[in-house]
Amino acid sequence: MSTVSDERTTETEGTTGQIAGGDPRLAKLVRRLPPRIGDTFTYLLKPSSRWVRIPSGTLLVVGGVLSFLPVLGVWMLPLGLALLAEDVPALRSSRSKVFDWIERRKPHWLDPSASKNDQT
Repeated sequence: MSTVSDERTTETEGTTGQIAGGDPRLAKLVRRLPPRIGDTFTYLLKPSSRWVRIPSGTLLVVGGVLSFLPVLGVWMLPLGLALLAEDVPALRSSRSKVFDWIERRKPHWLDPSASKNDQT
């Protein structure tokens, strides 16, 4: 069984605290978001939301590329790539590498006891 199919078969939601995608590190980061944004992101990561997730991720990536315009920003690019990583295997492996980097360099980002307002 491949890594991709392993990740798909371990997808859970709700009771175990994980969100779709099977990566508990993503769930920890989503829990640190403000409630309204976190709920939206959790909805978009559900397997049944694929037809909303792909266009949303694409629009966020385009908005990130056009960050020189007012209202749009660079913050849109990683968020869009994270959404698209659920459906694009090449992006999924890159997302895993980014999470590995976060675990090494910024472990407090994944600490559930850390405050949402930490600026470090």
